[in-house]
Amino acid sequence: MDRRHFMGLMAGTATLPFLPRAASAATPLTMQAAWINDAEFSGYFAAIDSGFYGEEGLDLTYLSGGPDVIPESSIIAGKADLALTTPDTTIKAIVEQGAPFKIIGAQYQKNPIGIVSLTSNPIATPQDLVGKTLAVPPVNVISVEAMLKMNNIDPADVKIVPYAYDPTPLIKGEIDASLDFTTNVPYTISLQGVEATSFLLYDFGYTIYNDTVVVTEDVLASKRAELVSWLRASRKGWEANFTDPEAWPPKFADSWFKGTGRTIDNEIFFNKAQQPLMEAPGGIFSMTEEDIQKNIDALGAVGITATREMFDTTLLEEV
Repeated sequence: MDRRHFMGLMAGTATLPFLPRAASAATPLTMQAAWINDAEFSGYFAAIDSGFYGEEGLDLTYLSGGPDVIPESSIIAGKADLALTTPDTTIKAIVEQGAPFKIIGAQYQKNPIGIVSLTSNPIATPQDLVGKTLAVPPVNVISVEAMLKMNNIDPADVKIVPYAYDPTPLIKGEIDASLDFTTNVPYTISLQGVEATSFLLYDFGYTIYNDTVVVTEDVLASKRAELVSWLRASRKGWEANFTDPEAWPPKFADSWFKGTGRTIDNEIFFNKAQQPLMEAPGGIFSMTEEDIQKNIDALGAVGITATREMFDTTLLEEV
């Protein structure tokens, strides 16, 4: 799935002794991203480049993700203080392995994962999938089947085949739809001269967050103030980014986005598409009681028993 890194510099002079002291007083903090450098993380890049973390007294190290990176492993190993994760994998680790995780924020209020199809053969609702061929990454099959059941559709009535994060079979008409990031893949498809349409699993019952901010209980206890500062600076970065979502990606062309093989137009598309999935009345990262319950209910539908205590909203109250 083509979707989803780190440091800042400060200097002082002998004539301004307070600058070196301020720099040395900055507290190191490391975050683990969920995927490679792309617009999914534009707000953090904006916050780093704008000096927002430094203003909060943080010396932030940003670790990129990728297909071989398991974000939760980074915080368990002590490689990072916080990580961006998917709530299903995080909560499954808590339930099945006793992992000492807490979710302290949610980047995406609505998960960007959805059903992508071509406008020439549109799949607009779950009901439209009956009798059709849907390509799904093996890791997501349970979620798709749960969404179908929530909409009174027998999963056996949809031909689900493996998906390898490549839209070519969809473009060629070998499948009718695929499960992918709706914020990005429609753009990739448009480069082939065809138009795509999509809908979110979230809008049809599978109501889970994405890029949840996760820490261990030990880090929560020992670095609470730093985590609040990180949330505050990161929120400022996202707010700046969304002030003009077309303006920021070009600024990262020769830095954060360099060498990814993706175009800046792609990142602009992504950045604009994700804005309504992230913004909320309570601010970026907010988690309302209603939405937390929606996550608990949706995860329950796939056999993952989440509880309210796995979500800690008290840090957001301090932001």
